[in-house]
Amino acid sequence: MHVADPLWMRVFLGVHITAGASAFLLAPVALATAKGGKQHKRWGMVYLWSMGVVAATALPMALYRPVLFLALVAVFSFYACFSAWRVLALKDLPLGGRAKGIDWFAAVVTFVASACLAGFAVLKPAMVQHMGIVAIVFGVIGMSLAIGQMKSFVWKPKEKMFWWYSHLGNMIGSYIAAWSAFSVVTLSRVVGNHWYVWLWPTLIGVPAITVTTAYYKRKFAPKVKSAA
Repeated sequence: MHVADPLWMRVFLGVHITAGASAFLLAPVALATAKGGKQHKRWGMVYLWSMGVVAATALPMALYRPVLFLALVAVFSFYACFSAWRVLALKDLPLGGRAKGIDWFAAVVTFVASACLAGFAVLKPAMVQHMGIVAIVFGVIGMSLAIGQMKSFVWKPKEKMFWWYSHLGNMIGSYIAAWSAFSVVTLSRVVGNHWYVWLWPTLIGVPAITVTTAYYKRKFAPKVKSAA
C-alpha cells in the first residue's frame, strides 16, 4: 500500500522545484550580463540564493526517503556556487585573513561528503543507491573542488586573476549540477536512470570550463611589446 508523503515533504518538493527552475533559467541571464556590473551581481545573487534553497530543501527530503546519494550530491552542488561567490569577497584580503570560519567549514564538509560519495560507491554501493560510476565521478569532482579551495586559503594563488577563473569555473560547475538534475528528471523517464543521463552535462561542461578559462587566461595575459 502506497503511503502519501507528509505535508512538509510536499511543500519542500514544491519549493525545491520552483527554486531549481529559477536557478536553471537565471544562470544564463547572469552569464550574459556585463561581468562586474549591477545586473550581473543582482542576477548572480538571485541564482546563489536559488541554489541555496535547492540544497536546503534537497537535504531533508533525501535524508527522509532516505536517499543518501542525493543528499551528498546536494552538498557539493551548492558548494560550487557558494565558493564561486566567496572568492569575490576573499580575493583582496591579505593571506593571513583570507579564509573565514565559514569558508573552512563549508570546504571540509564538502570534502567529507564527496569522499563518502566515492568511498561508499566502491566499498558499500547500497549506501549510495548503487549509483556506481556516477557517485565516483561526482565524489572526485567534489573532493577536487574542496581541496582546491582549501589550498587557496593557505597559499594565495600566484595568478593575479585567480579569483576570476575560480568564480567563473565554479559557477559553471554549479550550473552543470542544475543541468544534471534537469536531465535526470526529464530524460530518465524516457531512457531510464542510466549513468549517461547523469553525466552528459559533466562530460560537456568540464571541457567548456577548461576552454573558457584558457580563453580568459590569454585575454588577461600581459601584452608583450614587439621590438621596434
